[in-house]
Parts: sequence; structure tokens; C-alpha cells
Amino acid sequence: MSVFMSRPALRWLVPSAAAIAVIGGGAAAGTIVANADPALPDRTAAQLLVDLQSADVKGLSGTVVQNSDLGLPGIAGLLGKAGGTVSGGNPASLIAGSNTARVWYAGDEKVRLALLGTDGETDVIRNGSDVWVWNSGTNKATHVTLDGSSAKAGEHARPESLPSSLPSTPQEAADAALAAIDSTTAVTTTGAAKVAGRDAYELVLSPRDTDSLVGQVRLAVDAEQHIPLRVDVYAKNTVKPAVRVAFEQISFGVPDAEQFTFNPPPGATIDEKAAGDVAEEKASGSAAEKHAENKGEPSGKPETAGDGPKVIGKGWTSILTASLPKDSVAEAEKSEEAAPLVDTLEKVSGTWGSGRLLRGSLFSALITDDGRVFAGAVTPEALYAVA
Repeated sequence: MSVFMSRPALRWLVPSAAAIAVIGGGAAAGTIVANADPALPDRTAAQLLVDLQSADVKGLSGTVVQNSDLGLPGIAGLLGKAGGTVSGGNPASLIAGSNTARVWYAGDEKVRLALLGTDGETDVIRNGSDVWVWNSGTNKATHVTLDGSSAKAGEHARPESLPSSLPSTPQEAADAALAAIDSTTAVTTTGAAKVAGRDAYELVLSPRDTDSLVGQVRLAVDAEQHIPLRVDVYAKNTVKPAVRVAFEQISFGVPDAEQFTFNPPPGATIDEKAAGDVAEEKASGSAAEKHAENKGEPSGKPETAGDGPKVIGKGWTSILTASLPKDSVAEAEKSEEAAPLVDTLEKVSGTWGSGRLLRGSLFSALITDDGRVFAGAVTPEALYAVA
């Protein structure tokens, strides 16, 4: 088990490689040696996986840039015209564009991430038992005081205020790729690289499953500190990454303590919460919904066509399936705001029924007319088979 399994903050900002435990279970990870720069000793793919697992960083600070081009110019254009932000970033940039974040790490109890946007930034700061989430655009902050159990459990590790679809650091992108390693993955190396002015080895993960749209995932692993400095995700038959998350600048010194001290600006609205309050709110909401269901009353949740989201399959070809509120597809087609987006989707049909298909270079999503949703980094045919 990786030492990072018990270090949640480090998993959030810098490497963990617990997922590579499958190294002994079928991944082809030991045969090809990195054709490294003369200044670097040769490392096999298996050795690089072990390096990731054994990394132990005391502190770092840096700038991370995320770039995406998922082959959906029409969707990106419509989202760009619609405007709006997602935690400091434009939603269109998740499809075609760029996002920038600053990160600081000085141990599990001192962590900070600032997601930068054109209209301001969103900061998430962990300093001991204090967690702050602040949005400069609204000048609002939430202050959560952790108790002992929540501090140890690392409940701060992925704040809900940050979009789950946007990797905050190369490690988040790397974790997703490493978790998919199994016997259907070829694991090799392809020489040395320079990232943020640092020497790195390049580890290459290549899915063998023909249903996967992922051609390769390339991880640039710091030669000295053994953390991922850059992650590139390539669609099949392409030479340019569809997604890149990389450190543009990085320093491995321990940041000053003041980086983790939040001083609310004048006029800021502060929402004070304890960790127990958050848990109680969640429990209260669930209890209220259950009570309403037992009495046959509306729970306040939208009526859906089925159960909640679930994952079918595993690894590179796993598919997420869920149900939309009933009649939502038909209503979207009539909506002035949603109709332009719906019109960009391809009409499709088969033995499974009929619906709309969103086809990108790296993923496919199927929305059936009866409200079922299927999505994954797989071919449309794979979605039809599941539907």
C-alpha cells in the first residue's frame, strides 16, 4: 500500500500511486527501458511506477495549466456565448480552452489551491483544523472547522466548490489514468522530457481495448522528486493531446506559513460551519427526503426515470449511466436557451431506441428519448450495446 493512502492532502495536490498496485497483476510494465538523456540513469516502466508510489514531497508551490480540445467546437462556441463561470473558469474552456491554478503544499495540514479566472479566483485553503473556500467575484467565504476525525479522514481533499470535471493538478489526471491500469493496458516508456525546467521520464499507458477512444496517456515523472509534472491524454490516431494538465512552474521548497493564512477582505460575507454541521445538514436532508417518501409526499428532488448514476464496466471502457428527469429531453428541445445545444447533437436510433449523440475526440455521450444517459471515453457503438 502506498504511503499516500494515509496522506489525503498529498493525494489532492501531489502524487499518490496506490492504483498501481496492479503492477503485479498483468500490466506489461517491466520490459522497455527509458531512452533517457545522458544525464539521467535508465529507468524501466516498472521502476517508474514504483518511483511514483514511493514519492515523499515535503513541500511545493507552482502554477498548473490545464488545456483541453475535445473536438467539439460547436458546443464550446455556444457555451462561450452563454458566458458564466465555473468556480472561476469559463465552462467552455473545459471543452476547448485553458484554465490556470496556483498550488501550495506544506504537509497534509497546510494546503492551498487557487483556481484563476478572468473575473477573479476561487481559493481553497486548509490550515490545520481550518478550511476556507473563498470566491473573489462574490467576495463570499465559507469557513469550516474540522474536528479530529474529519481532519484525519481528509474531508477537505476535494472541495465540492471545485468542478469534478476539471483536474486541479497533474496528479488528479494521473490518478484517473493509473486507476485504469489492468491487463488491457500496455505500459512503456518513451525517453526523457523537460517540464517546468526539470528533468523527467515519460511513462506511457496505452489501452488495448478497441472500444476505448483513448490512444495514449503520457505521464512526465520528475526524475528527482518522482511526482507527475505533466499528463497528456491523446485520442486515437492523433498527434496533439486532447487534454494536458501540467506544471508551468514548480518549486519544491516549503511555502511560507502566510500562504495558508486567510484574512477576509473588507466587506466579505463569511459563512461559519463546523464539520459536524455539514454532516448534520446532509443527514437531515436525507432524513427529510426519506420521511416525505414514506408519507407519499414530494421530496423536493426531481422525478427521474430510474435509479441514480452508476458505472458499468471498468478501466478504460467503463461507462457512466444515469437517468434524467422525465420529459427533460423533450422540454430541452422546446427551450430557447437549451434548444441550440440540443440541435448540435446528432440524432441516432437502433434496437435500443432513439436519442441524441454527443461525439467528441475523447468521449461519447448518448441521451435517449426516454431519459437515459450513457457516457464514457468509448465509441458510440459501445454505448449502444449498453443501452
